[in-house]
Amino acid sequence: MPRRQPPSPLPRLWLFTDERVDDARLLRAVCRLPGGSGIVFRHYGLGDEARDALFAQIVKQARGRGLLLLDAGEAKRREADGVHRPAQEVRRRSLGRSRGRGALLSTSAHNRREIALANRAGANLIFLSPVFATRSHPGGRALGLWRFAALARLAHCPVIALGGMSAARYRRVKPLGAYGWAAIDALVSSWSIAPNSGHRFLVIGNK
Repeated sequence: MPRRQPPSPLPRLWLFTDERVDDARLLRAVCRLPGGSGIVFRHYGLGDEARDALFAQIVKQARGRGLLLLDAGEAKRREADGVHRPAQEVRRRSLGRSRGRGALLSTSAHNRREIALANRAGANLIFLSPVFATRSHPGGRALGLWRFAALARLAHCPVIALGGMSAARYRRVKPLGAYGWAAIDALVSSWSIAPNSGHRFLVIGNK
């Protein structure tokens, strides 16, 4: 089955927010993202008021710098470009209501079944993880390169590699079906844009 094309070119670099990262470091990371990058705003554990306040700060940065923003909350009541749904929430009946007309939908996936669910839900983007071992899920089993490649081939939309990712590792998985890459720790570490690369890839200082 041919892949669905996104409504417009989607970012190849994504920052996932995480409550392990304090707000100041997170906002600095957002400010350093190259224009045209993407952010998935999670912070599931925050109360509504605190979550809304942090979201508003990120929206201000995103709108000023051409960043695409997906919210794990409700895109219909927030200034987001779409919604992100964890694999366990990917059900056709619920997604239709939360997505919002014209909004992008991203999902997470870790196996063949979750890829199939994302395909049926009409996802515009799938974050496939964990490609490598990751600090956010210590002890979790990584997909590895070849299983990642096999699962990516099943997707009907662009696949973003997540889990232990860096710019160097993206270069390894790109030929295996990765449209782009996403990270938490790597993008709040010290980094600089690779000189003369012709791409908005990052060189991570603390791998």
